[in-house]
Amino acid sequence: MAEESMGLAPENRERLSKRRTASNATVDAIKEYILEHHLRPGDPLPTEASLQGALGVSRSSVREALRTLQSLDIVSIQHGRGMSVGELSFAPMIEAVLFRARLNAKDDLSTLREVVEVRMALDLALTDELIEVYRGSSQPKLREHVKNMRECVEAGRGFASCDEAFHSDLLAATSNHMMQQLGMAFWRIHTVAVPAAGLPQAKDISDTVNAHDAIIDALVAGDAAAYRAAVIEHYRPLRRLLEVAAN
Repeated sequence: MAEESMGLAPENRERLSKRRTASNATVDAIKEYILEHHLRPGDPLPTEASLQGALGVSRSSVREALRTLQSLDIVSIQHGRGMSVGELSFAPMIEAVLFRARLNAKDDLSTLREVVEVRMALDLALTDELIEVYRGSSQPKLREHVKNMRECVEAGRGFASCDEAFHSDLLAATSNHMMQQLGMAFWRIHTVAVPAAGLPQAKDISDTVNAHDAIIDALVAGDAAAYRAAVIEHYRPLRRLLEVAAN
């Protein structure tokens, strides 16, 4: 909401603007401190008072900047344990995309459709690397996840935890940690956004479960074309459901 619509007097708007400018500058200064000192996730940070002195800014600017950085998972603040560098996760992005999905869930479901397309694109982008890793192996752990999914479907239960374990273990084999994190971030968005949009479970959900087996088969056989086809089939039931819901 704009300051004008909140009824702020001009002098208060100017004061608020200056405070935001100071806070933004302090955010950048703390980021630079982390970079210059080669700090990593989990490494301790100085106290508020120490940062205030080191950066030459007000206590309020430091506190506001730390709140901003905490919301971005760049800084972790734990009572009784002090401050440290955060996990630098995709949690803020997940929250933003989920909120965006909720905003248009009753209109055109476009964000949810885009989330599914991103997930599929990420899976397809890893084709060559995953085949190189999995070719000729047996993968009993991945097979067990699929078995558990199938049992859940047959019992009329959801299988989100089994699905998460499958995709987490599958992506763990890649050396691209960013792709691992992105893949699981969009898995979480997908899993939360579908029921939040009021979508029922696809009637042909068993096709999705079977596609997991086909994914393993293709990777073990080193068949890139079969892997791509299995990935597309994996998302087909949900994509059909989204198409019906949008019409």
